[in-house]
Amino acid sequence: MQYGFSKNVNLSYDEAIQKTTEELKKEGFGVLTEIDVKETLKKKLNVDFNKYKILGACNPPIAHKALQNEMELGLLLPCNIIVYENNGKTTVSAFNPMTMTKIVDNKELQEIAEEVQTKLLRAIDNIN
Repeated sequence: MQYGFSKNVNLSYDEAIQKTTEELKKEGFGVLTEIDVKETLKKKLNVDFNKYKILGACNPPIAHKALQNEMELGLLLPCNIIVYENNGKTTVSAFNPMTMTKIVDNKELQEIAEEVQTKLLRAIDNIN
């Protein structure tokens, strides 16, 4: 099962985070959380890791609609987008919301997941 989609971008890590946030905003998503994995691993384990950030993004109208159909869906929210550096390349990846339709047995979520997938794919596609 493909649980995400990715794109290598011709931007620095910091530029990719900024551009990703901008493109998500155009699709109605706000970034609620930012987890700096590199910093956390250094602080907690004293290990070095690549630049790696997890962005927790939410589109409030869509989240509200989804939660009205499935209260436990909050376990899968917000939508996670990652930006990381590896071998000199910057990658942006997003969780594929269609995956939740295979986990959650609720037909009402199919259309919602398709809408979110379209928006996330468009946001990532517009990062250059």
